[in-house]
Amino acid sequence: MSTTSTTGRQSGWVTGFAVFGGSMMVVIGIFQIVVGLTAIFEDTFYVLTDNYLFGFDVQTWGWIHLALGVVVAAGGVGVLAGQVWARVLGIVLAAISAVANFLFLPYYPLWSMLIIAADIAVIWALTKYDRNMWADNM
Repeated sequence: MSTTSTTGRQSGWVTGFAVFGGSMMVVIGIFQIVVGLTAIFEDTFYVLTDNYLFGFDVQTWGWIHLALGVVVAAGGVGVLAGQVWARVLGIVLAAISAVANFLFLPYYPLWSMLIIAADIAVIWALTKYDRNMWADNM
């Protein structure tokens, strides 16, 4: 097997990771927007136990998720465009999203765990991404 075919295959994988990471960021952003809008307009949908340390008002959580969702989705579009700043921003935003959803666990546990897992997958994919290989495949 020649070096060129091995490099081409690795480039494809790296590009696939970038596309996966950016696409997941867009999807996570949309999910966050939906959760935020639900909390803002239908605050009785989420129920909180009385003994939770981070028990913010449900509408406050709604605005947090809405803002975070818009920024995460925009960052995902930047990653799909091949921007290095978007890759770094995506890693930071996925970490912030994971922490926000960890704090949101008592309101909607299964959903929060799903988003945390998706955020971890985004962080993993974006740390595998190499802009030079992205440019080589275009």
